[in-house]
Amino acid sequence: MKLDGKSAIVTGAASGIGREIALTFGRKGAKVAIADLNLAAAEEAAAAISALGTDAMGVAMDVANEEQVNAGVDAVAAKWGGVDILVSNAGIQIVNPIVDYTLADWKKMLAIHLDGAFLTTRACMRHMYSSGRGGTIIYIGSVHSKEASALKCAYVTAKHGLEGLAKVVAKEGAKHNVRSNLIAPGYVRTPLVDKQIPEQARELGISEEDVIKNVMLKDTVDGQFTTVEDVAQAVLFCATFPSNALTGQSLVVSHGWFMQ
Repeated sequence: MKLDGKSAIVTGAASGIGREIALTFGRKGAKVAIADLNLAAAEEAAAAISALGTDAMGVAMDVANEEQVNAGVDAVAAKWGGVDILVSNAGIQIVNPIVDYTLADWKKMLAIHLDGAFLTTRACMRHMYSSGRGGTIIYIGSVHSKEASALKCAYVTAKHGLEGLAKVVAKEGAKHNVRSNLIAPGYVRTPLVDKQIPEQARELGISEEDVIKNVMLKDTVDGQFTTVEDVAQAVLFCATFPSNALTGQSLVVSHGWFMQ
């Protein structure tokens, strides 16, 4: 499972799941671009990867901004002679009942999750096509790409949309040796999830302990959170799979929540 010489872009990689994916790629020999809104944090993460003995760079990128995405991807391709792997990971969460969900929040969620995935995909696919060596695109979806939860109308909609995008990319990219898959984690204990616990407790009128046990983890087989390492290993599996037999698929990593 080596990535020696491969160049990868991981969005939203200055922290959380994205950072662990980037570090995992770096340990396997990939050159990694940390694309994030927070350039200082992206450069710090890049320095941590460089310390592993591989090349890394921080890229300031608002994934919903077409100019920033195109410029950032072009800069990576120019430095490393192309883009071999894209991990579309950037995302946020806004929790509210539908009746209280503002249009501004709805648009913000879809812009980051869906517009961002589209823009980074398009920019990277152009380089993957022109290089002649293809590539792989991996979307960080969610069990919410398969199921729904209350209070998350925009998030569930966006994560379902990513699964559709992954399938279209697999079909269009095949003749150019570009494959695409989606990783669907369960709840991962990151700051994004930690923020949801009191929000859901307030909206549902239950304790934070009950949110964890009876909302977030109730459908797992063992009551355990998925870890950032779990997700990173699943991404690595897709990135290093030896053929294009694995494309247009989703891999659920969730302690048994949603069994296909």
